[in-house]
Amino acid sequence: MTEIFNFLISQSAASELSRQASFGGSPGEMFIDLVKDDNCSEGWMHIKIKPGTRNGSPISRTEGITLYADIKKLNLLKDQKLDYYGDLSGGGFLISTPKNAKRCSCGSGFKLL
Repeated sequence: MTEIFNFLISQSAASELSRQASFGGSPGEMFIDLVKDDNCSEGWMHIKIKPGTRNGSPISRTEGITLYADIKKLNLLKDQKLDYYGDLSGGGFLISTPKNAKRCSCGSGFKLL
C-alpha cells in the first residue's frame, strides 16, 4: 500500500475500486469526493466515488489503482481510510471518521462537530 497523502485504502476497497475503474472506462484511476447532504441542513458529508481523475490530485496508490481527490477537500480526507464491504444484499464503501466528527449510521459519511 502506497500512501501519497496519508490516505489508506484497504485491500477490499482497492479490489472494488479497480473493478469499478475498469468497468467505468478508466482503468487504474478513481476519484473520491466529499459531498454535503442537500436533504438536510445538519452538515453531513458523504463520499462519492467515480471513475477517472476529474482533474484531482492523487492521494493514494495501491494494487494498481490511484485514488484522486479535489485539492480543496484534502484536509477532510487526510489520515482517513477507505474500506469496502460486500454481502448478499450488495456492498458499499466506508470511510473512517475524522477527529472531531460524528460517523453517519451508513458508514459512508460523517459530520464535523
